[in-house]
Amino acid sequence: MTPHKDEVFNFFEDPNKDMKIVMVTGGAGFIGSNFIKYMLGKYPDCKVINFDKLTYAGNLENLISVEGDVANALDIKNVFEQFNPDYVVHFAAESHVDRSIVNPDIFLTSNIIGTQILLNQSRENKVKKFVQISTDEVYGSLPTGIASKEDDKLNPNNPYAASKASADLLIRVAHQTFKQPVNIIRACNNYGPFQFPEKLIPLMIVNSLLNEELPLYGDGQNIREWLHVNDHCKAIDLVLHKGIPGETYNVGTGDNWENLKLVEHLLQKFPESKSHIQFVLDRQGHDFRYALDSSKIQNELGWKPEVKFEDGLQETIEWYVNHQEWIEDIRTGNYLKYYDTNYAERMMEIS
Repeated sequence: MTPHKDEVFNFFEDPNKDMKIVMVTGGAGFIGSNFIKYMLGKYPDCKVINFDKLTYAGNLENLISVEGDVANALDIKNVFEQFNPDYVVHFAAESHVDRSIVNPDIFLTSNIIGTQILLNQSRENKVKKFVQISTDEVYGSLPTGIASKEDDKLNPNNPYAASKASADLLIRVAHQTFKQPVNIIRACNNYGPFQFPEKLIPLMIVNSLLNEELPLYGDGQNIREWLHVNDHCKAIDLVLHKGIPGETYNVGTGDNWENLKLVEHLLQKFPESKSHIQFVLDRQGHDFRYALDSSKIQNELGWKPEVKFEDGLQETIEWYVNHQEWIEDIRTGNYLKYYDTNYAERMMEIS
């Protein structure tokens, strides 16, 4: 586990200087890397330790990392001894539902065992605040007209969601039993620049640019709520500084889209594209709808979404249009193998 040098990540300044140290796990991923950039831009006196396993979704071009695995107790112990962080923001997780169905075991190891190891070390080192980044999926599928509140029953329906719900319960135990200062944030679907193209919005943008089919599960009627990654980062910052220990905060926007309508809307933005929607065999345990009641974080901490969905979507499209070399770099090896397994085979099954 070796720290990489960079002028932005100057870990070795005068140790007597009053500078807050924030440890971010999973900071090479989409949301984590955006949060690191946000923090360094807003707080010049903040040092950030990015602790990341550098898995397939981690993009080294986004930032500099300290390599390690949250499920490896020695890695966690070493990074705490070396940097003694004041705060921990825990993004690191296996996070793709389809992958959790194919191989659930790695989700249990990373998302449950990894969280407990990190909590243990945080307690031993008297971390001032531990923020768990969770998901709206822990509440399970909802009927139309209902939005999940923070104290609703957890009702996960796939291995990924179950692993995150389990981790959330460990966070609760850390506060109830050990009085650790912790918070949980449950956000809806994030979108924005340099998101790995296995998620819905970047997948459809990339395939539209490349004139490839747009694979859509089932009949496309499933509904999701969308949050720009920058608005999520601002919510995390608020909870880190002002969240009441032990509390959970939902972060949503009310921007709810049926998947089919969203993909049709995206396709209209590529009039030159020869792509078309291809319905594929629905995945197992595919929840119909998620929606969050975000009144708590709005009323108690003053957060509100600032990026209008249409503006954020256009910005995201323009980023991919202007970064096609980045697209080519990641559309190789394991990603293409996964894509063929997950979508191409489903197309054959449904045809």
